[in-house]
Amino acid sequence: MFQLGKTIVSEDIIEKDFVCNLNACKGACCIEGEAGAPVTSEETKILADIYPKVKPFLRSEGIEAIESQGTHIVSASDELETPLVNGKECAYVTFTEKGIASCGIEDAYNSGAVDFRKPISCHLYPVRVQNYSELPL
Repeated sequence: MFQLGKTIVSEDIIEKDFVCNLNACKGACCIEGEAGAPVTSEETKILADIYPKVKPFLRSEGIEAIESQGTHIVSASDELETPLVNGKECAYVTFTEKGIASCGIEDAYNSGAVDFRKPISCHLYPVRVQNYSELPL
């Protein structure tokens, strides 16, 4: 174990392969759970700025959720998160032809439309920390 800011981290995170296997999980992190992806205050500004360029990559349900809730929300526990579609999947989620969840933000990034890939919490999932803005990145 080692400490990163105020967070205790298992050495497994650097000693073992830490890779998302989309073929196995089908992007479950984007569609399961009771909350959106945690975002930092800096990321909320980025999401607001890039939304017009990300919007063409999103599903109509996601656009509707974002336009009614905002590009991010403040949860009941006072956390910054991505909005959800009907309390389920992340509003930014897209799906491949094979039904695998993807990210509209990352789709926009991969096409060159934006220079922000996706929130840090999405990159680090399933690692969760109390406050992503405290990470020394």
